[in-house]
Amino acid sequence: MKTRIIMVGGFLGAGKTTLLWEAARRITEKDKRVGLITNDQASALVDTAFLEKANGVVSEVSGSCFCCNFNGLTDAISQMRSRNNVEVIIAEPVGSCTDLSATLLQPLKEKYKEDLEMAPLSVLVDPKRLADILQGGNAGLHESAAYIINKQTEEADIIVINKIDLLTADEVNALKEKCAEKWPKAKIHAISAKNGDGLEDWLTDVMTLNEAGTHLAEVDYDIYAEGEAVLGWLNTTVELKGKSAETDWNAFAQNLMSNLASRFDDLNASVGHVKMLLEAGDKFVIGNLTGTKDTLSIRGSVDPGKSASMTLNARVQMDPDTLKNIVGEELQSACGSGIEMRIVELNYLSPGRPNPTYRYDRIV
Repeated sequence: MKTRIIMVGGFLGAGKTTLLWEAARRITEKDKRVGLITNDQASALVDTAFLEKANGVVSEVSGSCFCCNFNGLTDAISQMRSRNNVEVIIAEPVGSCTDLSATLLQPLKEKYKEDLEMAPLSVLVDPKRLADILQGGNAGLHESAAYIINKQTEEADIIVINKIDLLTADEVNALKEKCAEKWPKAKIHAISAKNGDGLEDWLTDVMTLNEAGTHLAEVDYDIYAEGEAVLGWLNTTVELKGKSAETDWNAFAQNLMSNLASRFDDLNASVGHVKMLLEAGDKFVIGNLTGTKDTLSIRGSVDPGKSASMTLNARVQMDPDTLKNIVGEELQSACGSGIEMRIVELNYLSPGRPNPTYRYDRIV
């Protein structure tokens, strides 16, 4: 039995993890076994912890992007096939990665054609950033980071405009028309991963269409490397203990995320994303920041209690040492005198130059 691989790329903050959650749920309801593979430059990933709550078959490839650790990706695929007998795998590459058609889809098509069938490459885009890119802007990012978004959409088989719940019907149609003009080789979908609008049409395409990696982007790796390096990356996991058995963890999460957003806004620092998952008992709160403070969203709720655990990931346009100091200061401030914290894991870095395992110059 062949396993279908659905690769979902897209820049930081586009909403890929929400889409994976909802897609996995819907495919599972169709009586198919689904696996999810996440990817990051370091461990302690919010996406992995979050997706495990929706789907028990989740694997994380950390320490390098899929393209630079092709064997890590294929090992994760092989383990899911042998241990879990999955029929569909949805893989989420690092948000700042591009050139996926050349470095992932073509080698997978050639080397694993007996075991895998590849779905069209989907690239998810945030509508606000997309609108600015289409007008020749940089979407509030460094020009080299904006270059990555351009290259991601250029190589896509399917461009997926997400978050249409934030737009009017006229705005959605205008974005679709402009996308079709600029990237005529791609199929365009408009969806809301949050409320499900348009999701079934996209799922039908990625579950049935077999033309994958139909074109390659011309990528300047010097600009690509700079676009990744301008972002500081931080992943941390923290154990929290309140001095009161009635510690309000919802307020803690709100204060931390709100204060981080304000700090980054004050510094005029472009945010790729800041994600937080706070767990207490069997409930959780998840926070997302994908730009300025007005993009902050927090959902879920936990009960008051003595202890909680938190995973936080931040991708912000600043050096990683500064990012670490800001996150540390705001954690201390949110804890105040009523909460003790213990850092279980902390990784902060600036990504190195991409060095893909394979890079094909032809369509397989």
